Amino acid sequence: MEVIPAIDLKGGKCVRLYQGDYSQETVFSEEPTDMALHWQSLGARRLHIVDLDGAAKGRLWHAPLIEEIARMVRIPIQVGGGLRRIEAIEQALELGVARTILGTAAIDDPALIKEACRRFGNRVIVSIDARDGYVATHGWQESTAVTAIELAEMMASFGVERFIYTDISRDGTLTEPNYDSVHELSVKTRLPIIVAGGISSLEHLKRLAKLGVEGAIVGRALYTGDIDLKAALADITV
Repeated sequence: MEVIPAIDLKGGKCVRLYQGDYSQETVFSEEPTDMALHWQSLGARRLHIVDLDGAAKGRLWHAPLIEEIARMVRIPIQVGGGLRRIEAIEQALELGVARTILGTAAIDDPALIKEACRRFGNRVIVSIDARDGYVATHGWQESTAVTAIELAEMMASFGVERFIYTDISRDGTLTEPNYDSVHELSVKTRLPIIVAGGISSLEHLKRLAKLGVEGAIVGRALYTGDIDLKAALADITV
């Protein structure tokens, strides 16, 4: 299982939100590129970058910063936030991004997902962001009547090969992942799952690894020191 450090971009800074609330942010670094290099130096094999401003505005907002990070690090990065058109996906890939993450588009424009999978294959990931089992979109600001499982099954039929699952109510809370939902999603789709939200200890990572998930995205817990990345990488099979 990969342990993937998260870098959330807002206003040009590296921040973490509480339960996806844009008004509850903590700034952890004024220099996101330095933070990316730091996680790489500790052994990270991949970075997860979210353009929070892009998610809210509907277009890639931090393109120059993302390009700089992609150029400076030697490890692959995956990027989401505001990628709601084919041109935006192409733009991200041209910046040096290894994988693009689509969330809102999966609800608003399913045909885009089909086309993206046809053109870019496994460089497209669908992020399923759920609150109380139901998908939220537009930077987690809008709720839907679609369940996480329903969306996953539909996206799999379109050719999606990998999902990121985030329990919004646990994101940034340092509680624990929603293991039951993760297990259900894994069983129903039989596809690789990367988990985010609430991961705050080495034990959480070990339990996720036993569930057979492909990766775990860790944000606040790395920045607060609740999880030591080197120790996690040493203890978890990557």
